[in-house]
Amino acid sequence: MMLAYLLKRLLLCVPTFVGITVITFAVINLAPGDPALSGASLAGDAAVTPQTYGMLREQFHLDAPLHQRYLHWLGDLVRLDLGRSFHDGRSVTGKIAERLLPTLGLTLSAIVLSLVISIPLGLWTASGAGGWLDRLVGVTCFGIYAVPPYVMAMLLTLVVGVQLEWLPFMGITSDSFDEMSAAGKVGDVVRHSLLIGLCFLYPLVAYQVRFVRANVLAVLGEDYIRTVRAKGAGELRVAYHALRNALLPLLTLMGVVFPAVLGGSVILEVMFSWPGMGRLLFDAIMQRDYPVVMGLAVMSAVVVLVGTLVVDLLYAVADPRVRYS
Repeated sequence: MMLAYLLKRLLLCVPTFVGITVITFAVINLAPGDPALSGASLAGDAAVTPQTYGMLREQFHLDAPLHQRYLHWLGDLVRLDLGRSFHDGRSVTGKIAERLLPTLGLTLSAIVLSLVISIPLGLWTASGAGGWLDRLVGVTCFGIYAVPPYVMAMLLTLVVGVQLEWLPFMGITSDSFDEMSAAGKVGDVVRHSLLIGLCFLYPLVAYQVRFVRANVLAVLGEDYIRTVRAKGAGELRVAYHALRNALLPLLTLMGVVFPAVLGGSVILEVMFSWPGMGRLLFDAIMQRDYPVVMGLAVMSAVVVLVGTLVVDLLYAVADPRVRYS
């Protein structure tokens, strides 16, 4: 039953994936600008003669109709070839691989830390709903959630980075990184990641605390919760019993949080000069580097589709009442 469900979902992912790539490819290629001019820097021709320009357009298949260019790109993708960068001629796969770890490290760390903070805090506030702690946490969460990450990034940079000089705010390592010991290198990367990591973290915590609280309160009205209360359990223990069912919607939320955090990394990585996939996407768009943009779009699409599928499977594992269909 589970295998049939999995195969069905995988088959449904195919047209979804194709639709995403078609739309992305069309939008990118219809945007103003000519990538052949960017490719001129690769050819080392500052003046870009008509002969060089025509050769570059033919090399990049820019002289073909849009649908033929898409089919050519799709054919390469089937062979697991994301092509080569228009800007520097390097493999798109290699360029993405270089930037993958810095972004994944920040994203996964922020998500894990947000769960560690928000689940206990949401449970705690739900156990004392209407009390002073619940109100204080609620006001705080709403207040900080209303601050956009890029605004928080500017504040942290100016106050913590520039005025107080407590933490670095540019790049992922210091200039003397190669001269440090192994422990020093780890500490240096951690110090550089604190400010940008905080900008990833605080919106997740602010939203998830209220999300957990709301779902725990919704479950507290169930019959089995009344039985737990009848046995003399305290409110915190009652909320703990409600936590398992309350966390089921959180699984669904996690399926969209991960790609959303990845997608939101562009502005923050540019502001902090963080060498991740968001910065790579920004540079590729500015340079009209279509293969790199499409490569990153493919990765994002795969993350969304796989994340949704994994969440559906975990949902059934967490709640036996869910049936595969």
